Amino acid sequence: MTANPFLFGVAPFGRASGPLVPAPPKWQTPVLSETFGTRPLDGAASGFVRAALPQGRVLWVQDRLSRIEFGAPFLPGMGRSLLRIDLTRPTDVLSAMEDGLQSRALAAVVGEIHGTPRALSFTASRRLALRAEASRVPCWLIRHAAPSPEASAARMRWRISALPSAPDQDDPQAPGDPRWLAELFRARGAPPSLWEARHDRAANRLDLVATSRDRELAAPERRLA
Repeated sequence: MTANPFLFGVAPFGRASGPLVPAPPKWQTPVLSETFGTRPLDGAASGFVRAALPQGRVLWVQDRLSRIEFGAPFLPGMGRSLLRIDLTRPTDVLSAMEDGLQSRALAAVVGEIHGTPRALSFTASRRLALRAEASRVPCWLIRHAAPSPEASAARMRWRISALPSAPDQDDPQAPGDPRWLAELFRARGAPPSLWEARHDRAANRLDLVATSRDRELAAPERRLA
């Protein structure tokens, strides 16, 4: 199996200081990615996506249940311009996302869908994936209350859990940068991997570090050609 440099760069794995560790994925890659939360009413998946977004104008679409349970996103504080669309049905969310992916004025498109609606079929996810790659606009689909991921054409699929925030350098009693445990359980051309993700608020970027468990799993026989 050959790694896909479109998602992970030229070398899928690299040697840092001894252990074999996977190379982190590219956040700017124009593909469809999915994120799943691991706990009820946990906003970890949404926070992870917000930290991963590129600079520029973002279209963010929510269905009714997602909006009720998780609230509306606020991106201006992260240096990103936000266009919000509040809809009722998941099928309308998917349609709005497809339309947004045809715009050259957007840096990314994000959709939130609650549960496992019939409208979110493999065919629907494939349409989003193809449009994202054709328009070269990253597309994120946040899945709420969907514990068993069904078949999808998403190029990267994540399970996200919240971790305690990093220590604040100026005030030990204050929360520092947000952190998450990010499990990449499916990716084109790469094996599953586990990461500690951190939103560096000063640099306004998302950093990934392979966890110790993942380094142990990254044995030579798992290395990609």
